[in-house]
Amino acid sequence: MHSAIRRTYRHYEYSTNLIGALLNMKRVKALLLSLHLTAVLTTVTPALSAEPSVVSIVEQDDRAVLLVNNKPFQVKGAGMGYSDAQGVKKLSDAGGNAFRTWDTQSLDVQLEAALEYDTMVLVGLDVGKQLQGFDYSDAEAVGAQHQRLMDIVRKYQNHPNVLGWILGNEPNLMVAGDGQVVPADPQVYTAIGRLAADIKSFDPNHPVTVAFAFTATLAQDIGAAIQAIPDLDFVSLQAYGALPVLPQTYTDLDIALPYMITEYGPLGHWEMPATSWGREIEELSSDKAAGMRTRMQDSIINDPTGKLLGSFAFLWGQKQERTPTWYGLFLKSGEKTAAVDELTHVWTGQWPENRAPAARVITLDEKPAGASVQLSRRARVSASVVITDPENDELTVRWELLKEVDVRSHGGHFEQEPEQLVLDNATMVTEGDMNTLEFDAPDQPGEYRLFVYAIDGSDGAATANIPFLVVE
Repeated sequence: MHSAIRRTYRHYEYSTNLIGALLNMKRVKALLLSLHLTAVLTTVTPALSAEPSVVSIVEQDDRAVLLVNNKPFQVKGAGMGYSDAQGVKKLSDAGGNAFRTWDTQSLDVQLEAALEYDTMVLVGLDVGKQLQGFDYSDAEAVGAQHQRLMDIVRKYQNHPNVLGWILGNEPNLMVAGDGQVVPADPQVYTAIGRLAADIKSFDPNHPVTVAFAFTATLAQDIGAAIQAIPDLDFVSLQAYGALPVLPQTYTDLDIALPYMITEYGPLGHWEMPATSWGREIEELSSDKAAGMRTRMQDSIINDPTGKLLGSFAFLWGQKQERTPTWYGLFLKSGEKTAAVDELTHVWTGQWPENRAPAARVITLDEKPAGASVQLSRRARVSASVVITDPENDELTVRWELLKEVDVRSHGGHFEQEPEQLVLDNATMVTEGDMNTLEFDAPDQPGEYRLFVYAIDGSDGAATANIPFLVVE
């Protein structure tokens, strides 16, 4: 924006100098310069000192409608995993009009990009989680958090691309010692209630919400939250395999507030079958895309409740969670997967010009992942995968061998990507859609996972992986 001002100023400065030289009248030149500078500032300044967005929720034709500056705004969004402008551009190009965050670490860059690419941002405030050890009985810690988050809201409240504030991501996700999900400490919602009230006292232009994990205690969690947070404007829900039942679940809760879906995507790792030694089996990238679209149909695309304000797919970027490919809509190297094409079709009604390739089946010694493949040390093994491409693009196929995750995260928290290993004595063969890899199994007994990536040269990729166990 500042460079645009400089360019515009130079244009007017040149014009003024030319007119002044022709007229040789200093006072005329000064007057023209003043007029031109006024024009420049009048044209450009509103973007620099723009009014804050005014976001509200109304009921129209028996449906809840989100308004941004008095215009209906149906959220077609994604959770932003990129910390630079390129990710926001990709979202806009795909037809998305909004993104959410989980914290504000990269918010300056993200808001600048949102302004450039005309997208709105539902800002996630990093409210401490019991699951991560935050103690809501510690008044000093709660007070410091309150002040920190208030300062963040004051800093960004007047940005024209702020859509609202998420006051905590899955604060209801709490696990007991036996692994069972239990309700959160009521003090969590008391603290969020005070935060919501104070934010509303100086920022009436943006709604506040809390994002709830879809757990067995959901009804109890939301009931406690609504009672403790009277300033809540809408409820946010996060569901993966449970997405199709979410509308009926929310209807059964009999809550007057509208809702938004702030996370959805592939089947979660907790929803998938596992090997006999407990390693989750990941879907192929093409199966993830097809499954996500099917689950969206009667929950997001055709909302039966009249209360849905929009949705955010997870994750517009890449992350390590059980594997480096489970949840990200993109690879670490930037290529999109088929799920991005499905979202583009939902958001715009059109398929992209070039669609991502698809992995159809992957086996190890002709056994699928569900067979819980076990190999002897240094055994010669053959892996195969069928990969197709809608445009018959030439594909670059890459195989990688990783150890399994050592320490598994909970609730989407940080997880260390496992070590990549050398594929010993590897040979690759491609015949039509069939891609084969022969290699020697690792010498060290343990849990491993073989990955395959197919890149189409047009920013698209397919992924597949298969876990296996090396035994003595």
